[in-house]
Amino acid sequence: MSDTDFSLEEPELTGDGILSIDDGYFDTDNVAVVTGAASGIGRATTVALAHNGLTVVGTDIDGKGLEGTVDKAEDLGVDGEVVVEKGNLADEDDIVSVVETAEGVGDLRFVANIAGMQHISPISRFPTEKYDLMQSVMVRAPFLTAKHAMPRIRETDDGVGAIGNMSSVHGHYATKDKASYITAKHALTGLTRSIAAEGGGTLRGFSVSVGYVLTPLMVNQIQDTAEERGITEQEVVEDVMLGQARTKEMMEPVEAANLFVFGFSEHGRHLNGGDMLWDGGYTTTYE
Repeated sequence: MSDTDFSLEEPELTGDGILSIDDGYFDTDNVAVVTGAASGIGRATTVALAHNGLTVVGTDIDGKGLEGTVDKAEDLGVDGEVVVEKGNLADEDDIVSVVETAEGVGDLRFVANIAGMQHISPISRFPTEKYDLMQSVMVRAPFLTAKHAMPRIRETDDGVGAIGNMSSVHGHYATKDKASYITAKHALTGLTRSIAAEGGGTLRGFSVSVGYVLTPLMVNQIQDTAEERGITEQEVVEDVMLGQARTKEMMEPVEAANLFVFGFSEHGRHLNGGDMLWDGGYTTTYE
């Protein structure tokens, strides 16, 4: 990566990049809930699932961002429908409301727990209130979403569905200054397996672990890491983030979204309790 091609701009989401699957459950009578739907991977997943014909209920604390997600779906002429509801994932009542909204527009079958946060700081200086908020949004909220969604999925005519959790390479190993994020992603492994254990085979649980994805969250992380370590943003990307990877480029949000499309489809029917590790060799190779 040279100085001339270094950019921290999120790639444009286009229909050409979305994985399209002909699946019997991918129609507007069936509903997917997506958290973190206002931007990044959450927005891309919302649009990708709607592109595949599903009715999607997207939620986020960012109301303006949700409007942008609806606009993007309309611009791409998706076959499904996007319904958005502003909500705070730290509030169980808001989670219940989103699930009830989903139940009101069709058969709830899929959930993509994608919402995430990041804070860069060593453990000794990590703000406790920030730690608690991150655990609430990235561990407690996925648990509560599953708690309230699983009975609805079971109540469909055949009980078929899936809950996908957004994990990370940091759900497989740890680096410094990200203790709360790493703790949360490791916790999602246990939640994913618990969903699979209780799903009876028809209601699946899986997680998605990717490397570094160029999202607004990642841009902020790059900037914070550069400040914390006293290096340039380009050095953060090249040396800290991609230095260990074998694929020397950051993922696009739609590439992560496509993993949820695949995982929810009939092609993922044996993906139950497992993790889709798509990290460019980051966690499985070393020099």
